[in-house]
Amino acid sequence: MPADGLTTRQRRNRPLVVVHTGEMKGKSTAAFGMALRGWNQGWSIGVFQFVKSAKWRVGEESAFRALGRLHEQTGEGGPVEWHKMGEGWSWARKKGSEEDHAAAALDGWREIARRIGEQQHGLYVLDEFTYPLHWGWVDVDEVVSTLRDRPGHQHVVITGRYAPDALIDAADLVMQTTKVKHPMDEGQKGQKGIEW
Repeated sequence: MPADGLTTRQRRNRPLVVVHTGEMKGKSTAAFGMALRGWNQGWSIGVFQFVKSAKWRVGEESAFRALGRLHEQTGEGGPVEWHKMGEGWSWARKKGSEEDHAAAALDGWREIARRIGEQQHGLYVLDEFTYPLHWGWVDVDEVVSTLRDRPGHQHVVITGRYAPDALIDAADLVMQTTKVKHPMDEGQKGQKGIEW
């Protein structure tokens, strides 16, 4: 038992910073699984996607929006918000310069930091947020400081490749996906129900 002076209950209810990083698919999927568990506990869920195109509607988004409506109608689960940050500037290049995309990412982060300061959600999924950190569009030290000093009981899950060392060091739970085999290596294209 750690000599941290915490009770078992305090250790069980400590808010976490979670990072899902690595080369292989499954990082976002695992984060959304955690968000489903949080929704079931009645937590407010905030999803913020940083890289996927604003026009690309992934299956999880449709499901979480339906769960949000269910909560509004019946009180079951928790409230859900789903936001696309920027223009999907990694996989599907959009209009605007890199400076425009960097500014949009920073604006997105500042909105999340504001929400954290106001304790707006019980669980945040910052999907593909490691990319703006890796590219230097959002300051890693500012993010780490905000996460470290966040008030109340707020879990934060961050996904994406190339998680910076400072973020990994600050996290409570880090998982890294490793590719062993992938059908796309043999020419398979993304398919419904698997990739979206």
